[in-house]
Amino acid sequence: MYDVIIIGGGIAGISAGAVLADQARVLILEQELVTGYHASGRSAAIFVRNYGNDTLRALNTLSAPFLDTPEGVSDDSLLTPRGEMVIASEEELTLLDDYLQGAQGVERLNAAQAAELVPILRRDKIAGAAIERDAQDIDVDRMLSGYLRQFRARGGEVLLKAPVQGLTRRDGLWQIDTPQGQFHAPVVINAAGAWAQQVGQMAGALPIQITPKRRSAALLPAPEGYDINQWPMWVTASETVYSKPQSGLLMVSPADADPVAPQDAWADDMVLAEGLDRFEQRVTMPVTRVESNWAGLRSFAPDNSPVVGFDPLADCFFWLAGQGGYGIQTAPVLSQLAADLVTGRNTALSDDLLAALEPSRFYPK
Repeated sequence: MYDVIIIGGGIAGISAGAVLADQARVLILEQELVTGYHASGRSAAIFVRNYGNDTLRALNTLSAPFLDTPEGVSDDSLLTPRGEMVIASEEELTLLDDYLQGAQGVERLNAAQAAELVPILRRDKIAGAAIERDAQDIDVDRMLSGYLRQFRARGGEVLLKAPVQGLTRRDGLWQIDTPQGQFHAPVVINAAGAWAQQVGQMAGALPIQITPKRRSAALLPAPEGYDINQWPMWVTASETVYSKPQSGLLMVSPADADPVAPQDAWADDMVLAEGLDRFEQRVTMPVTRVESNWAGLRSFAPDNSPVVGFDPLADCFFWLAGQGGYGIQTAPVLSQLAADLVTGRNTALSDDLLAALEPSRFYPK
């Protein structure tokens, strides 16, 4: 028997498990052949402090120190300089102003300055721009492997190919049925990503709507004659396309957010083609070849904030879900919060921030 069973072996489950395993016997159940297979392994891999709503921006700020000094996970910083630039056409200027509301460490740019940073951008399509120079790439592979190594070093166990087929509570214990057998623990953490709503239904928990949304991406050859390595990531203010250098190539995403059923996602050819067309409208380079493409699922609660805390209906059922596209960069603070709440320790987060995360905010009034 275990003290805590975590359903889901993505960054949420692994990081929470690593923190919890220091003082509890923890099992992670992962349905795939490897950990970090779905959203965690298909991330844009960038830390943007001003990304998301007010709740997420607060979480980003709290995660930043760990990402820079990831004690116990890596000997070196998980971050390297990149920068993130938002560009706006005439029609998108209001959206740019909205983005800048409450933003920190962001500098406004004109079209010439923006095109100097990314020379393939069309100046005639830029009516305004802004850059967060402190946005940084995240070494997601090193982060995932570091948390997993820490988890195992503390006695944590991972069981692969173990999808949850049944979830019932009897005599103060959760019984979890999988093809690999039955497992028991007093506390279950739902870190199932795109499958979090289904896991909640199995447990008889509050019916929180967690919606998986597909996000596609493609790798293009770098434009000839340019050293792209120092270019910042750039995104349109309407979030209809973004691009960043990646391993000597250009990663381009149509920034799609199409609701889909939980699945092993793949890029939709039409969605990708439309996104690449929007990319071509903003740049001077033609798209002549796609090296590869992929898609992942970003899962959102109705208010786009993560869901973290004990369920108000299902005893000792803990939600760690709805991280959207922010799961990697918020994992340090949310994993610590999950461990604090599960073990009954005091948390450093404010009451307002806790209230913005707790599952009971969806309880019918």
